[in-house]
Formats: sequence, structure tokens, C-alpha cells
Amino acid sequence: MKVAIVTDSNSGITQKEAKEFKDLYVIPMPFLVNEEEYFEDISLSQEEFYKMLGEDTDISTSQPSIASVTELWEKLLKDYDEVVHIPMSSALSMSCETATNFAENYNGKVHVVDNHRISITQKASCMDALALARQGKSGKEIKDYLLKTKSDSSIYIMVDTLKYLKKGGRVTPAAAAIGTLLKIKPVLQIQGGKLDQFAKVMNEKVARQKMISAIKKDLQERFADLVANGEMILSCAYTNCRDKAEDFANQIRAEIPNIEVVWVDPLSLSVSCHIGSGSLAVGCMRKVK
Repeated sequence: MKVAIVTDSNSGITQKEAKEFKDLYVIPMPFLVNEEEYFEDISLSQEEFYKMLGEDTDISTSQPSIASVTELWEKLLKDYDEVVHIPMSSALSMSCETATNFAENYNGKVHVVDNHRISITQKASCMDALALARQGKSGKEIKDYLLKTKSDSSIYIMVDTLKYLKKGGRVTPAAAAIGTLLKIKPVLQIQGGKLDQFAKVMNEKVARQKMISAIKKDLQERFADLVANGEMILSCAYTNCRDKAEDFANQIRAEIPNIEVVWVDPLSLSVSCHIGSGSLAVGCMRKVK
């Protein structure tokens, strides 16, 4: 079987990276900027996005048109036997449900995977899918594996500013004002595709340690058997602060030396819309052995 892997740019995989991986294709996520449509990594770069975000430009997320998705599937099915489509979590977008409904028209050749991932964990799913495809697994076998292992990941995110959480209604204006005055750094978590509050700390140094401690606990408790089998990896992510992220990644390597930090990647712009610049994240996820 020849299987193509399709994902969206919420995975953090750039168009350039996708070209470097044979059989991987990335659909750019659309954004509305002052009511004009832009596409991530096509007509909207990371630099342009953060510049506009800092200028309080009206930016909102959208989902790919079903036409753009099905046109890609049909193009790929001329050269491939099957397509495995890995969109962002259904807990965060309707794009997964829409793709699932349209996949029913392709006689079992398109497999949409809702494994509740986004950003670095979604990227890990794509890498696992590629590895399984190269082992000769069918589209169904790849989907079954990704669904079976969907809960084997965690992400913790430190938010540098409360401005965008307030804008999105996740904190009240009063709480944001007090938090800003006290320099509080919220630590959020993504489990099962949902972005939720995890902790509140007083500064970035404490936030970093809180995230590392949380990942350590997950590795020692939830994922102890997977760690023992060498099936877990780590990744670091950030919003518009690469140097700070590299330093954080080195801190993670020093404190968790037995598990590889495989990527230091920008968070997807869909997440960045809600948290702004200066954020740091660490994630752990299972890998195909």
C-alpha cells in the first residue's frame, strides 16, 4: 500500500518541512485579518502575524474550506492508494468533523484521525504515521494506532501576558488587571485537545520549573511503562521567542537527561492567537518504536 499523510499547519509543520518529508502534505490554516483571508506559512508568516498581533489588529482563526481539503485528497489518490488525514483536535475546531463526514464519500480510501492532538503532539502523530506507512501499514492500521495512542501525550504552556486570554474571555478584565499587576504567569495544559488552566505562578523562572515538574510527574506515573520501553520523546515550543525557547530546551535536557528533546518549534498560530508572544511550552509524547 502507498499511503499519503495529510495534516494542517496547526501541527507546526511548515510547508518547507513538509517538502523534506516524502509523502507528507500540510494544508495551511486560514486566518481572517481585518476581514481579509490569509493562509499560514503561505501569505501569512510568523513575523507578519506577531507584528499585526502586537498592533492589536483584528485577527481570527478559521478552518480550511472543504473544497481545498477534498481537492488535495483527490489529487493524492491519483498517486496513492490511501490517505491518512490528521487534523487538529475536534475539541478545538469543527474541521475534523467536517473532514470525517466528507471522507465517507471516498470508499474507505481516506482515513480521518481525531486523536485529539495539536501543535507538537499533532506533529508527533504525523511522524508516527509516516513511520508506520514506511513499514507497510495500511491507512486503517495507521489510524487504529493513532487512536489507540491518542492519550499518550501532554503539553504545558506558560503564558507571558494575560492580554489575549482576557480578549478571548478566558479570564475576566479584573482578574487580568490584578494578574498583570502581580506579574502572574498562568501555566496552561493541553490534555485531549482542550486548553485548560493548570497553575498560576509569580514569574517565568517558577513557571519553567512548574512545567518541567509536571512533565516529570507524567513520565514517572502516567507514562512509566512507555519510558521504560524507550517510547517517549520530549519537545519544546514557543511563541515569538526562539532564544528563550532554546534556553528552556537546554534546561529540560539537563533535568530530564534520559529522554530526547526532538524539536524546538514555534507553536501553531491558532494557539498563538489566544496566548500572544513570549510563551513557552514543553510536551511529551509517545513515538513509534
